[in-house]
Amino acid sequence: MPLEVRELVIRGVVEGSQSTQQESETSDAPREERQQIVSDCVEQVLEILKNRQER
Repeated sequence: MPLEVRELVIRGVVEGSQSTQQESETSDAPREERQQIVSDCVEQVLEILKNRQER
């Protein structure tokens, strides 16, 4: 026997602006690390594309 769901209840918790301020104060160092990771990934992708074109 099939089951039909007629109502779906989703609940979430939203924190205040204090968490946003804390993240912005401590996000300088991780931002630099993230930028380094992104640049490394871009270099690897470009290298892969270059190798594919040579084939």
